[in-house]
Amino acid sequence: MTETSDIRFAVEGGIAFVTLSRPRALNALTLDMIRAYYKRLVEWAKDPAIRAVVIEGEGGKAFCAGGDVRAVYDSVKTAPSDLNRVFFSEEYQLNRLIHRLGKPHVALLDGITMGGGLGLSVHGNHRVATEKTMAAMPETGIGLFPDIGATWFLNRCPGKMGLYLALTGARVRASDALYVGLATHYAPSAALEGFRRDLVAGLEVETAISKISADPGQPALAAAKAEIDRTFAGGSVEAILAALEAEGSDWAQETLKTLRAKSPTSLKVTFEQLRRGAGLSIEDVLVMEYRMTQAFMAGHDFFEGIRALLVDKDQSPKWRPPTLAEVTDADVARYFEAPKTGDLEFA
Repeated sequence: MTETSDIRFAVEGGIAFVTLSRPRALNALTLDMIRAYYKRLVEWAKDPAIRAVVIEGEGGKAFCAGGDVRAVYDSVKTAPSDLNRVFFSEEYQLNRLIHRLGKPHVALLDGITMGGGLGLSVHGNHRVATEKTMAAMPETGIGLFPDIGATWFLNRCPGKMGLYLALTGARVRASDALYVGLATHYAPSAALEGFRRDLVAGLEVETAISKISADPGQPALAAAKAEIDRTFAGGSVEAILAALEAEGSDWAQETLKTLRAKSPTSLKVTFEQLRRGAGLSIEDVLVMEYRMTQAFMAGHDFFEGIRALLVDKDQSPKWRPPTLAEVTDADVARYFEAPKTGDLEFA
């Protein structure tokens, strides 16, 4: 068994096991963790003795709550470095490697799974949710956008569900995660240990997952789909807000309140992100998203969002510009331009 400070690796019975080991930080990804996993995954992809990869989080609360955005914040605000460029570049390389792995990649989503945690899971071919799963892409609330290849998988959700999840950052439980495609299976948390044993004993991945699979119940989002499709069908963020106002239901009013608290720039850029990204390959998606990260790193709202959430913790970000009307089409277009340091290139 080989171990780094925050991620552990083991191989048994032809199964490569990965454990994210930062439970106090809800297993948030650091650059060192990304680099360690990428190196191992390259080796395992070439090794015929490795039948499958299984990744999970330590601590019982989270699979992975996302990337270490506080470190990215600090790399600009308190201890200047190139982390704001390198982190996203190398994380996206890992996302693509998982997407193109060619072997079963099983993520056990036994707890909080947000942002970068979805990047570690959704690009693989097996994602097992449990009764503890809580998944979300909450980036518009911190002045960013849904990245890690989210353009690719959110555009594949039913109807307007991907746009709804992207703009609102709505949190979903297991049944909804299956419904929108963030998860592929549901199993009780208590069944996961038996699943690991069955894999090591030689059972095929599909058979082992089928053995523990259960019914998570009816997805709440399925009942809301018609309303979501109707209100999120407009050609702009402003049109969506107007439709929600016209809808008038309790759900619509609550959704309006949620959207009005988000970064106006993030909302408009995210809307354009999903529009531009429909039908793109994972590589083209990640190149586009890397461009977007570097534009956000040169802007105001990401740093203000992290300040309000994680630094001062006043939960009162002061977005700039403060209204949707002040975010112009030209402003949005700049987020999709190639950065001066160059586009993302794949190894």
